Amino acid sequence: MKLSVSKRSERIVQSEIRAMSIECDKIDGINLAQGVCDLELPIPVKRGAQDAIDKGINHYTRYDGLQELRTAIAVKMSEFNNISVDPEKNIIVSCGATGAFYSACLALLNPGDEVIIFEPYYGYHINTLLAVGAKPVYAMMIPPKWTFGLGDLEKLITGKTKGLMINTPANPSGKVFSRAELEILADFSIKHDLFIFTDEIYEYFIYDGLKHISPGSLPEIQDRTITISGPSKTFSITGWRIGYCACDEKWATMIGYINDLVYVCGPAPLQMGVAQGIEELPDNFYKSLCEEYRLKRDKICSVLEKVELKPFIPEGAYYVLADVGGLPGKTSKEKAMYLLHKTGVAGVPGSAFYHDCGGEQLVRFCFAKKDEELDQACEQLLNLL
Repeated sequence: MKLSVSKRSERIVQSEIRAMSIECDKIDGINLAQGVCDLELPIPVKRGAQDAIDKGINHYTRYDGLQELRTAIAVKMSEFNNISVDPEKNIIVSCGATGAFYSACLALLNPGDEVIIFEPYYGYHINTLLAVGAKPVYAMMIPPKWTFGLGDLEKLITGKTKGLMINTPANPSGKVFSRAELEILADFSIKHDLFIFTDEIYEYFIYDGLKHISPGSLPEIQDRTITISGPSKTFSITGWRIGYCACDEKWATMIGYINDLVYVCGPAPLQMGVAQGIEELPDNFYKSLCEEYRLKRDKICSVLEKVELKPFIPEGAYYVLADVGGLPGKTSKEKAMYLLHKTGVAGVPGSAFYHDCGGEQLVRFCFAKKDEELDQACEQLLNLL
């Protein structure tokens, strides 16, 4: 027998986000490809982690996370997400939201199960499904508002369909699902007996008077919804790898067991830092954060308009898809590479967010940068004029 990688891993590809980050580093460019979050982390979060280290909170936690963090998450979910959860039964703290999603997929999906994914999608959702042997199927969203059709969803249903992924606010489109849309998806999931997986990591980044609505807050689907989120983006701690999922106890128990098997636990002192941040940061922290990012959004979108890379104005999150059809190149990768070498600014080729031939006229930019770096990126993009 010739040694080789597993059949499962043959389907996994490197994230185009990381690939463009590498290309950006080669020329010492400005990386608007990766959602790193360059802002300072809040003082209570930093102090909470430092105090935990000083107090010796450096060992294994319970498989579902420290009690202090689970309690803080439960309070936050009640007050912000309008979801009532028991910190002893319904919350699993994992190594990032990606860890929570991976654990949930391993616990709830069988090889061959199909999960409906809205397109454009976030690549890690796809690769996670492939890693557990599940099959993503794709529901196209139509710009500029990224709408979808119920009829199109119905056509995707087979005897193997087991789940639906909702990313709100969405990466890369910035779409914020409305209550009316979520009610349609709730009825759809009940009709076809589907799990609803959500990714709500950008829940505090909402613009233009819109409001974040957690799918799990709809009473009729609370028992089938796996709510996934975390503080990585909100607290600018993407490298801390703290995330969580919240769901009915009958799902949470096995997700917790899988989380223990794969990750053991999230970093203990960092869990304490997140707990302290959730407990101590006032409402105006989140409001100020949202306003700061709205200004960043408006800044980069204004420049993209000026250089005739039409932006699809995002309603949430901190990415913007732009129409780069006027740039040289046959593919979005060629267009993104032209843009990088012409301006020194890295974006992500739109094809990274589509499974087939979509996205070839798009590039995604991340505006979660310090003002001086975003200003420099905008100035360099003007070289396209």
